[in-house]
Amino acid sequence: MRIDAHQHFWRYTREEYSWIDEPMRAIRRDFLPPDLAPLLAATRLDGTIAVQARQTLAETHWLLELARAHPLIKGVVGWVPLAEPGVGATLDELVRDPRFKGVRHVVQGEPAGFLEAPSFNAGVREITQRGLVYDLLVFARQLEEAARFVDRHPSQRFVLDHIAKPVVAGLPPAAWRHSLDELARRPNVACKFSGVVTEVPDWQWTPDLLRPYFEAVLEAFGPDRLMFGSDWPVCLVAAEYGRWFACVEACTAALSGSERQRILGGTAAAVYRL
Repeated sequence: MRIDAHQHFWRYTREEYSWIDEPMRAIRRDFLPPDLAPLLAATRLDGTIAVQARQTLAETHWLLELARAHPLIKGVVGWVPLAEPGVGATLDELVRDPRFKGVRHVVQGEPAGFLEAPSFNAGVREITQRGLVYDLLVFARQLEEAARFVDRHPSQRFVLDHIAKPVVAGLPPAAWRHSLDELARRPNVACKFSGVVTEVPDWQWTPDLLRPYFEAVLEAFGPDRLMFGSDWPVCLVAAEYGRWFACVEACTAALSGSERQRILGGTAAAVYRL
């Protein structure tokens, strides 16, 4: 199974997607499964993991409705109010749908120390009890805090989104590599090679610029804990879907067939239990 492990759907409104600023105006429109289907077909991908883009339960339920109607959506990573005392009941309702695979909170937008909060960690323990994945969305500067967070939940499956969003300019920053390697020492953490092109200043990228970043995460996590994600439609401000996929395929060209299979789908299928 070949899987895009990270993409989004939305019905655009300026109020709900205020983070889509003027430089990103090209994606100020609706993006729905019929828009994605021909891109998956062109790249011979079997399906996707749809990930939250708004921190609302309404969006989580909507993504599950889309998944029920469109078989290309193999799983949903939604948002739930993890810090609220009743989150267990909310999760019990959601896991009745087998397409509900995990939870994400936009930690990159939170202050330092957010991942230390007892109420948030109690919510993550509820995720663990239900066998769900937690997607880690952090900036590179938050990796040390993320490692301490992961250590509090040794039985939880984690996925690091977007290689922790280092600034992609020149060779990989030493501080990012050190923190990434340290996080990767935790065997319950996998990583998505996604959201990279939009971290390049002015979005002017080449495959040669990105390859050292791929090699860094491959060395840190290995193919069994590394997965391809498009971050579509956000990626469109910097790259068409096919161009980004071709770049990742080229990065994997020297690997064995089984290693390529893991990165292009097998890892996602195993981690999210598709």
